[in-house]
Amino acid sequence: MQQQIAISGLGGQGVLFITRLLAETAMSMGLDAISSETHGMAMRGGAVVSHLKVGSWPSPLIRAGQADIAMFLAQENIAVHPQLIGEKTSVVVNGEGNEPYMFINASRLAEEVVGSRQAENMALLGFALGKKRLFCDLDQLTRVLGEFSRNKAALETGLKALNAGFNKA
Repeated sequence: MQQQIAISGLGGQGVLFITRLLAETAMSMGLDAISSETHGMAMRGGAVVSHLKVGSWPSPLIRAGQADIAMFLAQENIAVHPQLIGEKTSVVVNGEGNEPYMFINASRLAEEVVGSRQAENMALLGFALGKKRLFCDLDQLTRVLGEFSRNKAALETGLKALNAGFNKA
C-alpha cells in the first residue's frame, strides 16, 4: 500500500491533527508513514499544508501533481496550493461546489451535529473515508482516535463529526 495525501487548510482548522491521526492509523496497521508540514503564516488563520506518505517513500514531500488525495479544509486554499492537484488526484473540499471535486460543507455539518465548527476537520475526514479515498477504514481510524484522545468530551465530539461526514459520502 502506497498513498500520498496532502492536507491544506488555515491555522486552527486541525490540519496537523488530521495528519497525525492518519499517520498513527497507518502505523497501527503496520504501514510506514512519513509526514511534513508547512506553516504559511505562524499564526491562527494562516495557510497550513501537510504532506503524508503512507508506505515506503524516500522523502516526505509530495511532488507537484502527484498527490493521490488532496483534502482542503478551506476552499480558498485550492488557489493557494493548486500544485497539490494532478490528473489522478481525488480532491475533497470543505465548501460548496461541483465536479470534478468532491464537496461537503463540513463547517456547517459540524455546527449542526456537534454545535461547533471546530470539528469540521473530522467531518471532512469522515467524508473522505466514506468516499473510500483513504488507505484505512472508519473502524481503524476510530480505534486509533480513541487510543490517543485524552479528553473524553473532545473524543465524543470528534466521533460524531467523523461519523456525520462518513454518512454524507
